[in-house]
Amino acid sequence: MKLLRALMVSALAAQAASMTIGGKQMHVERESGLQDIVTYDEHSLMVYGERVFVFSGEFHPYRLPVPDLWLDVFQKVKALGFNAVSFYVHWALLEGKPGDYSAEGVFAFEPFYEAAQTAGYINAESSGGGFPGWLQRLEGQLRTRAPDYLAATDNYMAHIGASIAKAQITNGGPVILVQPENEYSGSVGPVTGGFPDPVYFAYVKKQLRDAGIVVPFVNNDAWAQGLFAPGEVVNGTTEGDVDIYGHDSYPLGFDCAHPYTWPSGNLPTYFHASHEEQSPSTFYSLNEFQGGSFDPWGGLGFAQCAVLLNMEFERVFYKNDFAAGAALLNLYMIFGGTNWGNLGHPGGYTSYDYGSSLTENREIYREKYSELKLEANFLKVSPAYLTASVGNSVTGHYTTSSLVFTTPLFGNGTATNFYIVRHNSYAELTALTYSLTVSTSKGALTIPQLGGSLILSARDSKWHVTDYDLGGINLLYSTAEIFTWKKFGQKTVLIVYGGPNEQHELAVDSQSPAKVVEGAGITTKSTTGTTILNWKVSSTRIVVQIGSLLVYILDRNTAYNYWVPDFVRDNKWAAYTANIGNTTSVIVEAGYLVRSVYIEGTALHINGDLNATVPIKVIGAPSTTKDLHFNNLKIPFTTDPTTGEWSSTLPYTPPVINLPDLSTLDWKFLDNLPEIEPTYDDSKWTVASHTTSVNPYALKTPTSLFSCDYGYNTGVLIYRGHFTAFGNESSIYLSTEGGSAYGSSVWLNRTYLGSWPGIDAASNHNDTYSLPNLRVGKNYVLTVVIDNNGLDENWVVGVDQMKLPRGILDYELSDRPQSAITWKLTGNLGGESYIDRTRGPLNEGGLYAERQGYTAPFPPNHNWISGSPLTGFKNAGVAFYQADFHLGLPKNYDIPLSFVFGNTTIGGSTADYRAQLWVNGYQFGKYTNNIGPQTVFPVPQGILNYHGQNWLAIELWAQQATGAYLANFTLEAGTAVWTSMLQPAMAPIPSYSQRPSAY
Repeated sequence: MKLLRALMVSALAAQAASMTIGGKQMHVERESGLQDIVTYDEHSLMVYGERVFVFSGEFHPYRLPVPDLWLDVFQKVKALGFNAVSFYVHWALLEGKPGDYSAEGVFAFEPFYEAAQTAGYINAESSGGGFPGWLQRLEGQLRTRAPDYLAATDNYMAHIGASIAKAQITNGGPVILVQPENEYSGSVGPVTGGFPDPVYFAYVKKQLRDAGIVVPFVNNDAWAQGLFAPGEVVNGTTEGDVDIYGHDSYPLGFDCAHPYTWPSGNLPTYFHASHEEQSPSTFYSLNEFQGGSFDPWGGLGFAQCAVLLNMEFERVFYKNDFAAGAALLNLYMIFGGTNWGNLGHPGGYTSYDYGSSLTENREIYREKYSELKLEANFLKVSPAYLTASVGNSVTGHYTTSSLVFTTPLFGNGTATNFYIVRHNSYAELTALTYSLTVSTSKGALTIPQLGGSLILSARDSKWHVTDYDLGGINLLYSTAEIFTWKKFGQKTVLIVYGGPNEQHELAVDSQSPAKVVEGAGITTKSTTGTTILNWKVSSTRIVVQIGSLLVYILDRNTAYNYWVPDFVRDNKWAAYTANIGNTTSVIVEAGYLVRSVYIEGTALHINGDLNATVPIKVIGAPSTTKDLHFNNLKIPFTTDPTTGEWSSTLPYTPPVINLPDLSTLDWKFLDNLPEIEPTYDDSKWTVASHTTSVNPYALKTPTSLFSCDYGYNTGVLIYRGHFTAFGNESSIYLSTEGGSAYGSSVWLNRTYLGSWPGIDAASNHNDTYSLPNLRVGKNYVLTVVIDNNGLDENWVVGVDQMKLPRGILDYELSDRPQSAITWKLTGNLGGESYIDRTRGPLNEGGLYAERQGYTAPFPPNHNWISGSPLTGFKNAGVAFYQADFHLGLPKNYDIPLSFVFGNTTIGGSTADYRAQLWVNGYQFGKYTNNIGPQTVFPVPQGILNYHGQNWLAIELWAQQATGAYLANFTLEAGTAVWTSMLQPAMAPIPSYSQRPSAY
């Protein structure tokens, strides 16, 4: 049935299905047969007819607004052995105003596609994630067939679809798969069109097909339920079905507060069975698997998340995915980046590090990066895995221990079998010993044959292989895990590794005896055409020659320093990763990072990064090469007469880094809340005049005070409520909402009434503030400042959670009707007709300096008074501090820089204040002193000018009557690496220009 179903899909090419949406007839093309470059069957994806294991990582370019740094991330991902990246598109950044689509500068996709072509394929998740705020004014339900919602998506989908279409592999670009929607998996309450709705899903697909997308569509179900898998009938039709079904999974959850806790039952053992039931005609695709974790306001920080989802997690959980037969594994995230410029959701803070393999500032020091490299490189050289059949998982059958859980994957068309072992109790913290009994081409064998026992360490999982093809040499078995293997002329190189003090054994079909070339402590035996090696893992490398095969035996920590860069091919594959039989590479031991390799004349050039002086070893240098260059530095070397390996040392010189002392800068001060002054003129402000709202959350006020109803969707909101006193008013009740960890402050004229400093869990707050004695007939103004921490996500269909309003929800002036107060409001200047087209629709909020554009370089500060955020001010309010400084950092080094805030206490208690960090006009940090956890705010080169002038600003909002100051504020460097990375060009940094419409 699998073959028949595949043939039927092909035979249905270009057939059309009709359906009606909103009274409009629509024809949907069936997707099959639109192109023949990217194909697939039940085993794997195929590109140009070649089977490909897709190992992918999630990377969102908008979270790194320096296009020249995208290549750096791509190269670090490719260096892992990955061959793809996946990315989301943030709709709100591209269409901040209805009908006004703009994807220029830091939001352009073309540089992203171009960088990807040097590194790997793209699975473009154009899901509409990151809804623009103006969708809150739609009456229809989001993510449904509601006509106004579908119409609202048309412009965006046409533009982003056309952009992706141009970048498809069929047009010479890197895009091989497209995901039309994301996690369309659950609903609550009534849904327009019902749920799931194939009519809606088909409409989204058609939008992209009409834009020219011809590569296969994939789905990403939030869990393995088979929704819209090929052939699934929903409401009597298959029109919503995708080409390739996939789902996501975050099995260890997001409890970074307990990073060493692995709850029982969290390892998914049902993946293979559910896939065979739900989508047997397609390969098993995990389109979004856990690579890290989000961390909420008030959390413990992403360093804890990196521990929770560390190298042990990767060994156990990713190998469990492989045991289920996964042929596409996309990790969310591989690089998280930064929620700069208000682009994040309210559940998280500025950093989006995610505890991923690449840190927020692009460093790769986490051990999980190195572990991933071991796993990915093995799959890269193991094509037999792609057609293997998953066998029955058992305890004890293949091992002498009933505590070992084994999943066999049997060769299907090949002799190779794989055995993935782990603890039966997957979170086990105690090591155990066992022997392995398996069938081989030499009969059933119990391994090790030469003595000792295999060791399964705590929280570990391993690959064992039998009859593994090394390009014509049969590796009869290996308990040690394979990092890689390569053929170099007449020699074949195999690199295996093991954990500390583990016992391992491998056997090779060969008439040649073993010859120890390097190292000691290994037992060898040749018998009946088989050569056996048995050893205990140590930090000393062992090299053994068996005929034309060289076996390199490493401990895991040494293997972490090995890299397998591929030469770029001179055909349509170019830099794309292909199967081992069609790829030429070298194997390099070189420390921190190897980015690329190429030949120029007789010189072998290796490009990479160093953070220390390290040995370099090159295995398999092409015979035509005589010289070695690292980052264009010529390196003398010696050649091993037996292995041909080149050996030398790579020198690293730490750079001299001089950074400014921020406390000594010439800081200027500006009152950032002139709205509380009695002479302030708000005549240009937006009048809150809407007496109705289509928002599903009912109005409790005479006119809507929902900021979205007036086009203010981002950043700080300010309200001014005018009333004439009767003299009997004693209090004002306010109900406000700004998202998790938001805060608010209230003044009556210049009198401070109080603040809600916020807590991590609260997205809204009700409070009653006492008023001073008011004079009859006098005009008063209430000023309410509300921190909008972003709009809610819209994960569940039906409840329209992203429409949860921001602003004032309700109010009551004591002994007066609500109509006694007339309100005006502001947010970012221009609202959805935002002024700063370079930094996008979300970067600025409603505070005075932001509306004026003073956060940009060269503000008109000549007449501003001196004042530093490190001394601050003594009353509740909002201050704007601005300074500039120069950097002159050494070139040819990648030096991560971060602004660091120190926690402030006033009167022995944690001070209630929040601050916004601005660098060259980009908002790169929201610091909340009383909530946390973030105190370190990385800012990349390209936003920071490493070789010139920089403009820095701090908005300091004191939410207590005693004011606020920064107890400590510094610019600090991480570990500098000598790099081959080209110096990134600056992101566009427009300077200040007067805004005629500013108020």
